[in-house]
Amino acid sequence: MSALAPRAPTRGLMIFALANAGGVIGYLPLLTLLLPLKVDGIAPDTRIGIVTLASISGAVAAGLSNIAFGWWSDRSIAAGGGRRRFIAGGLAATTAAYALLGFAATPATILLSVIVFQIAVNAVLGPLMATMADEIPDERKGVAGGLLALAVQLASLVSALVIGFATIGEAARLAIVAGAMVACVSPLLLARSRRAPGAIVPPANPEIARRDMIASWIARLLVQIAGTVLFHYLLFYFQTVTRGVAADLLASRTGQLMAIAYVLPLPVAILFGRLSDRSGVRKPFLLAAALIAAGGLAGMATATGWLPAAFAFAVYATGSSTFLALHATFAMQLLPSAAHRGRDLGLLNLSNTIPALLGPALAWALARPDDFSALMLALALLTALGGVSMLSVRGRR
Repeated sequence: MSALAPRAPTRGLMIFALANAGGVIGYLPLLTLLLPLKVDGIAPDTRIGIVTLASISGAVAAGLSNIAFGWWSDRSIAAGGGRRRFIAGGLAATTAAYALLGFAATPATILLSVIVFQIAVNAVLGPLMATMADEIPDERKGVAGGLLALAVQLASLVSALVIGFATIGEAARLAIVAGAMVACVSPLLLARSRRAPGAIVPPANPEIARRDMIASWIARLLVQIAGTVLFHYLLFYFQTVTRGVAADLLASRTGQLMAIAYVLPLPVAILFGRLSDRSGVRKPFLLAAALIAAGGLAGMATATGWLPAAFAFAVYATGSSTFLALHATFAMQLLPSAAHRGRDLGLLNLSNTIPALLGPALAWALARPDDFSALMLALALLTALGGVSMLSVRGRR
């Protein structure tokens, strides 16, 4: 049976949601918790600089490899092949990259390992998103986008699992993450591919279509800057509002918070996605989600203890995850050509990777080891502007 057979459309959407969750599991626990912990153990005095450099170099590798593997999978489709072979190869390479990270013991080898890892995991992510654009009908893309919020939820649960057990070592933690990624992506590899009926209709006004893509790209870029900063510095942020707590204990508590906070967006994202499918419009829901996220960031800027900071982060996570999930499938409807979906989605993915260059620079300029308030306020403003930017999109319903 195909992944999107008419008798089981919801099952097909869940297979894609699970595969996307596998991709996020591949990088979220590592880059938010495991990597900062490793760096803190090797070079605590220069941890922010090392994590920043790893973020920047990894982002460059991620952006270029996502475009390359998306384009390569386009060529495979044009030649009568498919994209799943790239996903399978990337899955194997990511598993090997985790082993390389486990052996890294100096700042230089950590940086090299992160670059290799980013190339490998984007061999999965690039073709995976193009496969979703190929096989999910437009009239189901709202719900599909909502289900993408499942990714961060499952990845956060894995993060809480690997950090929560203080008795297991680094190698066991990496093995758990790699195994969870393989388990989530494998069902998609076993399902037959089936392209959704109908083709992309060229836009009546190419200039408007180009402006829509640029506006959509800018909106995601602005929202993702905050996501990137928290992605790499969340543990350090909580250290500034929770004094005197051991690093391992605080990491465990942060992992548990992430697991809880990222449960909240799933019903909200699915509801927003279903309503947008029925109404045929998506911009009001995207704006609302961005404003919720901005409010959470403003709360984080003013929080003075664990509980208010954790609550504000949960609000941020709800809005941000909902926005990014709905935006991912909305952008698929703006693509100008079915023949270049992988390449074009790779270019759009730069709105995910460029923030990894801008975000650390912003953190370097505004954050202090004992105070993240100015940084959080700046991120709140950028996130709100991202939501407002979506209002300028005038393209297809």
